[in-house]
Amino acid sequence: MRENSGLPIVPVSFFGMVLGLCGLGGSWRAAHALWGVPAILGEAFMAAGALVWAVVLLLYVLKWTLARPAALEELHHPVQSGFVGLAGVATLLVSIGAAPYSRALAEGLLLSGALFTLGFGVWRTGCLWRGERDPEAATPVMYLPLVAGSFVTGTACGVLGFQNWGQLAFGAGLFSWLAMESVLLNRFQHGSALPPAQRPTLGIQLAPPVVGAVTYLSLTDGGPDIFARALLGYGLLQLLLIARLLPWILRQPLSPAYWAFTFGLTALATATLLLVARGETGVLAVLAPFLLALATGVVALASAHSLWQLASGRLLPPSPKRR
Repeated sequence: MRENSGLPIVPVSFFGMVLGLCGLGGSWRAAHALWGVPAILGEAFMAAGALVWAVVLLLYVLKWTLARPAALEELHHPVQSGFVGLAGVATLLVSIGAAPYSRALAEGLLLSGALFTLGFGVWRTGCLWRGERDPEAATPVMYLPLVAGSFVTGTACGVLGFQNWGQLAFGAGLFSWLAMESVLLNRFQHGSALPPAQRPTLGIQLAPPVVGAVTYLSLTDGGPDIFARALLGYGLLQLLLIARLLPWILRQPLSPAYWAFTFGLTALATATLLLVARGETGVLAVLAPFLLALATGVVALASAHSLWQLASGRLLPPSPKRR
């Protein structure tokens, strides 16, 4: 064995931190547009997300050089492989963050993120279609490559003005979500209970309807409509179901896995704020500040816990050794 390289083996799931931070940046950007809160709040969260993205991306690329067996094992794992799709999703979110500052950079990130997301999503879904898969391996992580990837591609296209491409991506994400949801609900109701370590992935269950709502609102104009409200209504139902199960989920101690809650919560806040900005009144207008506060609190808690773990040397696995 060669000497320790000193570089950590970063789990690919750490890209989920980018989703939470950039998602919250989008929420506070929407709050700035709606209520005039200081713009620096949204930009600070976007910048933090971009910084984490750059660090995790670098370490993940190095993982393929310094610890290739670990990277391959992760890629072919029946559950963890879904997180690989987050590399593209995170890149797409950084492109949205960069859009007000450099269109060329934003378009480059959009193109690279979309191509990676599509390529990996098609590859992994093709593996699933071949069958011979343990039904117990079905978790909400299944949504990440095609559903999250397609929706965030659509949102980025909408932000940068590629409406036609964005609508295609929205359709891909919408129908992929509906197909996968039925598989997951069947597994939840008829399979064995998720083991404690996998229970935080239930936070992802909130994401598809509300991330889809953000995409839909990014690609359309005009006042609030029934489809946007329907997506948010289903998202609020998922939030209540997660709240109902929270004591059961929290049997798994706090860990980076709980970042799975952040993207859905931030998307729920963002979509609600965008809808209120279009003239929405009533219950959603009342809920908007509370949803923003909830999303901010959860991301702040996840960030503080991860920073504490990093400072105490418990966030990252041991450094790899090279032969």
